[in-house]
Amino acid sequence: MILYIAEKPSLARAIATALPSPQKKHDGYIELPNGDCVSWCIGHLLELAEPQDYNPAFKQWNLDHLPIIPSDWQWNAKANTKKQLSVVKKLLKNADQIVHAGDPDREGQLLVDEVLHFAKVPKYKLEQAQRLLVSDLTPTAVKKALTKLRPNKEFAALSCSALARSRADWLYGINLTRAYTVKGRQAGYNGVLSVGRVQTPVLGLVVRRDKEREAFVSRDYFQVIAHLATDTFPFQAKWQPSDACAPYQDEEGRVLSRPLAENVARRITNKPAIVKEFNKAPKKQAAPLPYNLSALQIDAAKAFSMNAQKVLDICQALYERHQIITYPRSDCRYLPTEQFSQAKNIVTKLQGLDLGFKNAAQQADPTQKSKAWNDKQVGAHHAIIPTQQLNAFDKLNHDEKKIFELIARQYLIQFMPVYEYLTTKILVEIEGGLFSTQGITVLKEGWKALMPRQNKEEPELPQLKVGQQIHCQHGEVLAKQTTPPDAFTDATLLAAMTGISRFVSDKEIKAILKETDGLGTEATRAGIIELLFKREFLKREGKQIHATAAGRALIEALPESTTVPDMTAKWESMLNDISQNAIPYQKFMMELNQVLQQLIAGARQGSMSQFSNLPKTTVKASAKRKRRTTSKATASKSKRGQQKNQSTG
Repeated sequence: MILYIAEKPSLARAIATALPSPQKKHDGYIELPNGDCVSWCIGHLLELAEPQDYNPAFKQWNLDHLPIIPSDWQWNAKANTKKQLSVVKKLLKNADQIVHAGDPDREGQLLVDEVLHFAKVPKYKLEQAQRLLVSDLTPTAVKKALTKLRPNKEFAALSCSALARSRADWLYGINLTRAYTVKGRQAGYNGVLSVGRVQTPVLGLVVRRDKEREAFVSRDYFQVIAHLATDTFPFQAKWQPSDACAPYQDEEGRVLSRPLAENVARRITNKPAIVKEFNKAPKKQAAPLPYNLSALQIDAAKAFSMNAQKVLDICQALYERHQIITYPRSDCRYLPTEQFSQAKNIVTKLQGLDLGFKNAAQQADPTQKSKAWNDKQVGAHHAIIPTQQLNAFDKLNHDEKKIFELIARQYLIQFMPVYEYLTTKILVEIEGGLFSTQGITVLKEGWKALMPRQNKEEPELPQLKVGQQIHCQHGEVLAKQTTPPDAFTDATLLAAMTGISRFVSDKEIKAILKETDGLGTEATRAGIIELLFKREFLKREGKQIHATAAGRALIEALPESTTVPDMTAKWESMLNDISQNAIPYQKFMMELNQVLQQLIAGARQGSMSQFSNLPKTTVKASAKRKRRTTSKATASKSKRGQQKNQSTG
């Protein structure tokens, strides 16, 4: 008997649909005519054991117990899915062949592998187990995937990486959360002070941005604009101060002296100007790549003010319920070349849908192949794109249509002409001073015809020659003020997590991170941000995201290494290396345990005076929050990837 184990019931049904009929539906599995079976997990069926499972004394939160580091890690069956675990274990005993059908990512690999090991499947069966990678739930796509089974042992390193991540979150979260919660109580704060390997550096980003904004002192600065006349039409150019003006400029080259700016404006008024440089160059710009999850979440936040978790939930519905998009938790923005054969059918169907860019979409040429098709850039999953099952479009609700349109547009632009334009740069000299300007002339909209119109228009510039004399009619002084950095929003906080190298101080780690995926993973980022809101460390003010008083106090109490991305980002890089067989699991865990020992020692000595002035939480509220956050180690009740315990992220 062949046993297919899917990650979720929806995937199991999709697999069964692609296999022979008639089929019998049983409690927890589907039986095929030849006796083969398709069963499923319901997210994680197992969770890491809690501290008290290793030692009953650990039920009490006590600094003397820390750090808690299991020598022999244990899994427990999740209470609400024990029945399904029993079904899978029974089927495994009777199976001659196992097909692992977890989602095509790190967590999906571990999710089924942990069940195989927990059920003590014999080694010879594990050696023969196969891996089914499904990123499109339509019957045609699943049938194709079933012809391309791979040995499951090829993915052992990926599973090991997920296991290391899970245990790291448990160790880091449980130990530091207990340490700082106990210290907080000693300072009079009754709430749970949750600390996480990923969530705390994210909170640190927001706290530091808030402080930077509060400490910001606005300064006046001045620009000088030359209004220039030519034989064709006028244009404007901005003064470029010389080195002699440095004493009157700030660190970013802005002129702080109004008298200086006004003097320049007077000197250039009604004076000849000589063209020193004139460059006009044709440029081409290819379409941006199809979406991965983070890029989609960022664009959805900008366009619709949707938070990351809502976008992920909608994507899951589009993938599982409607089967109108491919696997959404992808970190890849490329497509396998074999997928190109479906392009004509998908593009034709998209052109027939009532999309907001329907007219422009008719220009799409499905025979055109963009740089998105690149097998070398595709791993276990590919970019998020529409499937061929587009008849479900009319069934989508308003928000689902919004997200689907973004995905459809990003796919369609792969088949659009390139954007062609002319860049014009002009440098003129007036009374010994240099003034510059630049503009863009659109030659061919290409793929940009599908994109929303930009409000900012580039100025049209005249045709000039080097050495040509033109006339400065007058100089104008523009008084401006420096502005504080923008507060984080859903879009910019996600962008910060994916481009975390910008916030890393260590040059070596910074260089490494430019090649990796950033802070957290595609599957966990939305959950981490939402977790910080649920724990009342973050709050929303309109579109802006700010830290609460408790969130700020926690960051101020913690050692800096836990609140900046450097250490966590380095560990993310190491987890990626484990998945590539570049470093062993033991090296990562050894380094983490050493750092943990130092952090716990520091926590014992640290001050929590920041919490003495905070509002006291009630014991009832504190106990409720404690139960919610104490020690569930990996996924939320309903969504893998939305971490729920103190150890997550």
